[in-house]
Amino acid sequence: MKLNTLFVAATLSLSLIGGPALGETDKAAKQAEISKATQASIERFYKADPKLEAEVTKAPGYAVFTTYELSFLIGGAGGKGLAHDNKTKKDIYMSMAQASAGAKVGLAESETLIIFKSEKGFKQFVTSGWTFGGGGSIQVGAGGKSAGKAGGGMYDIGYYTLTKNGLDVGLAVEGTKFWKDKDLN
Repeated sequence: MKLNTLFVAATLSLSLIGGPALGETDKAAKQAEISKATQASIERFYKADPKLEAEVTKAPGYAVFTTYELSFLIGGAGGKGLAHDNKTKKDIYMSMAQASAGAKVGLAESETLIIFKSEKGFKQFVTSGWTFGGGGSIQVGAGGKSAGKAGGGMYDIGYYTLTKNGLDVGLAVEGTKFWKDKDLN
């Protein structure tokens, strides 16, 4: 009985000591995964439009997200990404979600690049997150090829999308929310 109690106490102690360390390892692994996906995405954007590299370099900051969308009249999308501050070289890990309603059909994996034209817009995006709506889109993609770019004049940004796989066609009212990921920062 004493050996059993000692074993339980030792197991509990190790789990309390190791628990936070395992959580930090998991956090670091998720950060590394998002950073790797972001770098691969940005290279695809540069390949699709070489002028984007100069825009990203000159900008106060940029954000890259990988999203997964399903829509049939009503729809939703979600994803992860990061915002990069070109001045401080700091990465801020973020999440996004989108809801849509309208004549829209799709199942797609997409990448989004947001290039900020002002430092104020970048800081607002990172600290407060953003919510904005949209209109229609037609995007088709397979194997990294895509048709479809969007503009973002409302926030003084460049907003670009590549559809990696799938189809997204239609006209819908959309709302997108971006926010800082509490677990990864």
